[in-house]
Amino acid sequence: MNRIFTSLLCLFLLGTGATLSAQSNGSVDSMTIVKLLQSYKLDRFYHGTLAEVLRQLQAETGIRFEGNPKLLSSTNIEDRPFNLSLEEVLNRWCKRLQLKWYLDGKNQVIYVMRRTDDPNGQRLGQTPKKYQGPPSASNFTLSGVIKDASTGESLPFANIQVKKSSLGANSNPDGYFTLQKVPTDTSMLIISYLGYKTHELSLSPDLSKTNLVIEMTPEGSIQLDQVTITAQSEALMRPNESGSIVQLTPKQLAKLPNVGERDIMRSLQLLPGVSAANESTSGLFVRGGTPDQNLILYDGFTVYHVDHLYGFFSAFNYNALKDLQLYKGGFESRFGGRLSSVTEITGKEGNSKRFAVGGDISLLSANAYVEGPIGKKISYLATGRRSWRGPIYNQIFNRFKDEEEGPGPGRLLGGGGGGGGNPFGGSGGPSFNSTVASFFYDLNGKVTWRAGKSDIFALSFFNGTDYLDNSTSINFGGLFGGSDDGGINNTDLTNYGNIGSSLKWSRRFSPKLYGNTLLSFSNYYSDRDRTTQGSFTNADGEEREVRNGLIETNNVKDWSLRSDFTYDLNERNSVSFGFAYTNYDIAYNFGQNDTLSILDRKDKGGVGAVYVQDKIRLSNKKIDLTPGLRVSYFEPTGKAYFEPRLNASYRISSRFRVNGAWGKYYQFANRVVREDLLSGSRDFWILSNDQNVPVSSAWHYILGTAYETPKYLFSVETYYKKLDGISEYSLRYALRPGQISYEENFYSGRGYSQGIEFLAQKKSGSITGWVSYTLGQARNQIDIYGEDYYSANQDVTHEFKAVAMRKMGRWDFSATWIYATGRPYTAPDGGYSITLLDGVEEDYITTSAKNGSRLPDYHRFDVGLTCNFNPRLDGSERGSLGLSLFNVYGRKNVWYKEYQIEDGSVYEVDKNYLGFTPNLTFTIKF
Repeated sequence: MNRIFTSLLCLFLLGTGATLSAQSNGSVDSMTIVKLLQSYKLDRFYHGTLAEVLRQLQAETGIRFEGNPKLLSSTNIEDRPFNLSLEEVLNRWCKRLQLKWYLDGKNQVIYVMRRTDDPNGQRLGQTPKKYQGPPSASNFTLSGVIKDASTGESLPFANIQVKKSSLGANSNPDGYFTLQKVPTDTSMLIISYLGYKTHELSLSPDLSKTNLVIEMTPEGSIQLDQVTITAQSEALMRPNESGSIVQLTPKQLAKLPNVGERDIMRSLQLLPGVSAANESTSGLFVRGGTPDQNLILYDGFTVYHVDHLYGFFSAFNYNALKDLQLYKGGFESRFGGRLSSVTEITGKEGNSKRFAVGGDISLLSANAYVEGPIGKKISYLATGRRSWRGPIYNQIFNRFKDEEEGPGPGRLLGGGGGGGGNPFGGSGGPSFNSTVASFFYDLNGKVTWRAGKSDIFALSFFNGTDYLDNSTSINFGGLFGGSDDGGINNTDLTNYGNIGSSLKWSRRFSPKLYGNTLLSFSNYYSDRDRTTQGSFTNADGEEREVRNGLIETNNVKDWSLRSDFTYDLNERNSVSFGFAYTNYDIAYNFGQNDTLSILDRKDKGGVGAVYVQDKIRLSNKKIDLTPGLRVSYFEPTGKAYFEPRLNASYRISSRFRVNGAWGKYYQFANRVVREDLLSGSRDFWILSNDQNVPVSSAWHYILGTAYETPKYLFSVETYYKKLDGISEYSLRYALRPGQISYEENFYSGRGYSQGIEFLAQKKSGSITGWVSYTLGQARNQIDIYGEDYYSANQDVTHEFKAVAMRKMGRWDFSATWIYATGRPYTAPDGGYSITLLDGVEEDYITTSAKNGSRLPDYHRFDVGLTCNFNPRLDGSERGSLGLSLFNVYGRKNVWYKEYQIEDGSVYEVDKNYLGFTPNLTFTIKF
């Protein structure tokens, strides 16, 4: 053991290539060596030179060791394994000393070598020689699991392929893979996963064909303990071969510039087809869709709201995330309930090899995590993050505080004069008191139990909460001549968040059949109190009472049960099928104050669904088809909804492919926009009922092509979505003749979105990144606004993005530039006041054409620089120090426009996004 350890160390430090053979009294065959590696236990103290320790092990086991004679003789080793297998100790030493070992199944020798050499004496970067012995099996099924070599985390959606063939497969969300019709058990495999070094593995008859464990090394790590070669560094994101699917790993987020947090959702906004021109939400506007049309799954349960701090940051802690898949359209039949896209997030399982703790502190928040094993079969992870009132938080908070105080002086839009002056009719010195009690936090936890080789149980928990209090109070203090003229309390309190949990059982019934069953709960809640109450005595001695504002609550509860199965019928067919049931309980209340309720809805109902699909690879191995059907039954309407779908790809050559998708999609829980032109529109979740809020639907049509080499990718993809049953809520027509209920202010119609995306990506090398351009159009038509189609709120005509990353030793440099045409908005023509049912007077405006105006164009430039600390001896990360510069040239991008009515005149004020914002983040890992 110690010999191996020393060899590995020597080979790491020195570069000589000669070998030394330590002869034993006898030798054993390769199959016996494999058994000895797993069963032979070391439980004593080893010390001396590596050559001496290797000779001891050779005498004990009969295994022959070889290595560099100078290194073996000059390196000393001291270690005390406690009942560990020979394989465990070899791996431990390799990681500690940055060396590697290799079993030559032909010569029955264990080689110990430098990490810069491969087992055949070649330098890394060259192709390793294949196993030279005769194969023992052909056209067989190979199955196993792909893991992180340093933590033991399974790697979902990794790609495994037989070299120089079209035969390949992807690992499932639990890291398991099945590769059918492998030509021989001496074939060469290529394994790749975003954020990890690409490996080539030469199969041999000694390796397991049903439980093969493949461990991959993260980029930046220097540990190697198996036969691999290392490719050049890969990019942050990877489009899928079938098109419209993008993979992103949170491990890479530190390389990107950010406002205050490494943010997975903000990173997705840098991708083509995903709008990045809206800093006030972390939700995704995908191909002309709205955030509620994007299904977000975190460890299987639905997350309904992803914003922290008014939407400037997402509620997902990157320390808890392992993998993310974004389906931009044409998604498979196993997903349902959304019109536009799917974001599938997989959380970390926790380090199954050793205890680890770490965290970050930035100018916005503190963030910590702890993970580790419990015995040999259980691992856990816990993370927590909380904001603190640092410079970035204060900058955002003060911007919103200014908003709550009203527009103030602005550009005059309507006729008439007035405005300004003391609203109380006097002068004096009132006192003002404000509440400062705003923060956000989130918690993540996960426990994973690997009950056996075939069963995995995982319990996941998530909670993200924002508490935002901008309340103020005014005491007039004799302003009107009395000793106590009264006062006013301005309440502005918002409390919102998510709670979600899932329990998943995954089982590999056989190498061909895999299934998982999941029970989940999700709750989104939002409470907003923005009211003004109080009284005062004016100069005439007349007492006046003030009571206005709004109260708004929204609560979504979602209980779900789902089972999914995949059966690899043969090398050309992989059949997926399953069922799902979701029970909804959604409540929404909106009132002008505590006495007048405008809208009060309490909706309950369930959705049951079954689906089946088949991934078909035709005999020519150039065409892949995935036909599928999903059938849903919605209890509130008593109707069944059929959703046929089809994905197809055609490989014209090894580098050139064409892909397409078509399908029908339904959505039963919708987030409806409540139009508010004075202070900005808001939205709320409700359940469809096919009365005033119809079930919404969409048809997807997608066609694209791509040309890909090992270093570059060029792609073009066009899409068209036809929408029906889109809904909006507005009070602008609340007093029209015949109005008897505020429920009648729901309006529905149809729409479409269409566009074309261009992408040029450099995937590997010292400089990586991409440039993308999207030409898009999103249009709606609702009868109340006219017969013509108008620009939807999320419509962005042109959007250009450039992302560049450069690695320079320990330094990571990144830069991004974004340009987008301005979003549409509805401009007012004039203003008036009306008296509501409870006698309260409220301001309203007359409007121009729906979304007939546009905000100024949006653009910004961001820069990031990260210094990574030198790794430890075992290859694990120590931490980093990151500097991020957001909006470097201080562009004043307009968020929205706010209006105030004074004496019949309308004043306009621009509400801007953040200007230049620097951030510093310190990360430490133990």
